[in-house]
Amino acid sequence: MSAHLVRHAADLPEAPHDGRGHRRRALVGEDDGSVHTGFGLCDLRPDGRVPAHVHSYEETFFVLDGAVILDLPEGSYLLEEGDYGLLPTGVPHAWRGAGNTGGRWADMLAPVPRARYGHDTQAVPGMPARDPVRIDVRDPRTRAFGHFEPAQMDPGKQSQDLLAVTASMRTALLVYSGITVKMMIDGDLGAVASTMFMVQYAPDGIIGTHDHPFEETYLILEGVAEATLDGERYRLEPGDVAWAGAGCVHGFVNTGRGPLRWLETQAPQPPSRHSYRFTRDWDYLRSALEEQS
Repeated sequence: MSAHLVRHAADLPEAPHDGRGHRRRALVGEDDGSVHTGFGLCDLRPDGRVPAHVHSYEETFFVLDGAVILDLPEGSYLLEEGDYGLLPTGVPHAWRGAGNTGGRWADMLAPVPRARYGHDTQAVPGMPARDPVRIDVRDPRTRAFGHFEPAQMDPGKQSQDLLAVTASMRTALLVYSGITVKMMIDGDLGAVASTMFMVQYAPDGIIGTHDHPFEETYLILEGVAEATLDGERYRLEPGDVAWAGAGCVHGFVNTGRGPLRWLETQAPQPPSRHSYRFTRDWDYLRSALEEQS
């Protein structure tokens, strides 16, 4: 039996910050039937902090707005809107607020954290609070980070003289049927349990119903979508989150007048073949066989 869920931004409760000025709203997790996905929205006040700790799962993140500081054993980094990164399992890290507003980010934890166990997250000795530096996406020493701008979804801005980083698959776009996909975090970046990428639909963009042997999460950032999840239809707007469990038959249509864009995650990572199973292909085969009989 497959599973799915939709959480609308307007319905999300206003959870308080903890005593250190941090809060995380868990939007997809163990209680939802997820096995591989722990997806949430975090925010940190300017004077807030999350002390050094390690996880028994892989963490990826995308900064939605504001600024935060990430402390790692090798250095401290100032992260701003559009920055993303990977924190492998067992790597010590800490968060600090920055600027006048602090920051807000989406995080993806894979496999799903398990509330019934007490060892998924452990505190570790603190690291020096060094002066933070901005990430350099071209520096091989910081290849676990990247930066996204909406203009990167424009196929016309992919020429050599317009690229901000060295040409590679990390800067390439996949464009098909009114849909544009830009990979951000995958195995090439060092992730082993999940992927994170940006998806954009043109005003006439549509993808037919299909399913996968993995879980997907969608955080709407721009535009309006009509999502079909196991036969049920939902209207999704900025701030809304949807999750499709393995085997959930789903499809999307851009019902707005402009582009539709969302942040998407997958866990576990897709297999090398047969990661999509489209309804229409198997309906076609059934009809063809019926005609032959």
